[in-house]
Amino acid sequence: MRWYTALPSAALLTGGAVTGYASLYERTRWTLRRVDVPVLAPGSAPLTVLHVSDLHMTAGQTGKQEWVAGLAALEPDLVVDTGDNLAGHDAVPATLRALDPLLDRPGAFVLASNDYYAPRPKNPLKYFKRNHERVHGDPLPWTDLRDGLLSRGWLDLTNQRGELVVGGRRIVFAGVDDSHLGLDRYDRVAGPADPAADIRIGLAHSPEPRVLDRFAADGYDLLLCGHTHGGQLRVPGFGALVTNCGIDRARVRWLHRWAAPSPGSPAGTWLHVSAGLGTSPYAPVRFACPPEATLLTLTAREA
Repeated sequence: MRWYTALPSAALLTGGAVTGYASLYERTRWTLRRVDVPVLAPGSAPLTVLHVSDLHMTAGQTGKQEWVAGLAALEPDLVVDTGDNLAGHDAVPATLRALDPLLDRPGAFVLASNDYYAPRPKNPLKYFKRNHERVHGDPLPWTDLRDGLLSRGWLDLTNQRGELVVGGRRIVFAGVDDSHLGLDRYDRVAGPADPAADIRIGLAHSPEPRVLDRFAADGYDLLLCGHTHGGQLRVPGFGALVTNCGIDRARVRWLHRWAAPSPGSPAGTWLHVSAGLGTSPYAPVRFACPPEATLLTLTAREA
């Protein structure tokens, strides 16, 4: 075989190997990440928060369901779900079964587009266009999911405020609906977060800077988001190709500072963006970005 005829064959083999890795192995390489966040008052005992997002569950994904259920063994003090749980009309029972052991813990959630609408085939190149047209599938039974979570005592923070006492600590929350779809109504939750609370947490599915800035201005210590899938396809040495929202590529996943400490907000504002646990059924690939949940340990900040 001449070298110039071997090159296309080699390229095809390499491309096939990468595609196989991304679709058959990495997208089911469930990963637990652990990170410390120094947001509590000096001298405070730690508080653990399990952050799950973007399950994109289908009824047949039994491996994912078992892995999510197994997270209860971590015994987190608090569980937070930042939306996009569903990927099929029959997915609500499977999603609630997967979350069932975690529903015994204190929890809070917001909903998002893939709780409201079923996925449908899309041209992946459209994500490189900043203001691409959004096309929705048929409505999903999202109220069944919401009611199932509410029945177990979790807080629905979709354009709402709430609070919980967890391990003797008072946590105040605010959350918004999916800002990627323009469903957020921050004015409904606006106003300074209670400075007497032990921790102030904001929830938003999509980390849109215009929303994150308002949370930070109101004094929230920690913001939890999802939506980005961490880029889903990442190039080693470069990172995410796209974020699918207004967040910059450098903060498309994991923990970052959003606002610096100030006299009125001594912890500043930290942002955690989950890379999520699923994908659309029509784009079932991940590369250099495995599906994940995160156990955040909130620790005391320096005096």
